[in-house]
Amino acid sequence: MSKVWFVTGSSRGFGRSFVEAALKRGDKVVATARDEKSLADLAGTYGDAILPLRLDVTDKDAVFATVKRAHEHFGRLDVVVNNAGYGLFGAVEELTEQALRDQLEANLFGALWVSQAVLPYLREQGSGHIVQISSTGGVASWPLVGGYHASKWALEGLSESLAQEVSGLGIKVTIVEPGAYATDWGGSSAVQSEPIPVYDGVREALGAFMATLDFGDPAAAGRALLEVVDSDNPPLRVFFGTQGNEMLPAVYADRLKVWADWQDLAARAQG
Repeated sequence: MSKVWFVTGSSRGFGRSFVEAALKRGDKVVATARDEKSLADLAGTYGDAILPLRLDVTDKDAVFATVKRAHEHFGRLDVVVNNAGYGLFGAVEELTEQALRDQLEANLFGALWVSQAVLPYLREQGSGHIVQISSTGGVASWPLVGGYHASKWALEGLSESLAQEVSGLGIKVTIVEPGAYATDWGGSSAVQSEPIPVYDGVREALGAFMATLDFGDPAAAGRALLEVVDSDNPPLRVFFGTQGNEMLPAVYADRLKVWADWQDLAARAQG
């Protein structure tokens, strides 16, 4: 049986790849974007299988109204993909309060509003799958993207709690953690903080590191997501791309070592 998808941030990058993968195999998709005209070509190709809707996920009332319209249109929702978001670049000292608040509104609260809006429908169905698009930056941190990390680490914690809360209701939750991909995350959709020269060396080092990465194909990520949502036992967390499994075991090993090195102090701190 074909699935009905609700995907945010569908105009480009991962979102568009997820929408195209679902449509190509015969599923139905509610594709949302800040400018629904960016989806006109898909509507022309797939006709009634796609419902393009305008949505800014930072507008809570609009999120609930759009989810309601989507459910009324197709009669159910099976896969909900919280993909909308962007990257905020800048050292922690360089971040403005407004820039960080805007980052959290889009990357964290947008996913929260969509999740809250769809849950009553999924609970009534007794089924559904919420997919949260996080990042390898949701489980590890690098310099100059602290604001972005804050939004994704928060999304990870929120989603892990959600998974436990709805596990007995027939609802699944998966946190997708992509590595580097050829999307617009670091391009025109990104927000750059006003640089402070003292951090220029850090910027150069990060740029050199990024230049060594093998950037993945978003279309391949779209095909991979089909396997996740078709699984009878999908993972709570899954890396997309090779960087996660290459880089993050060492990060976790270092954390475990530091905790072990300081366990005597931890015990003394208990009193």
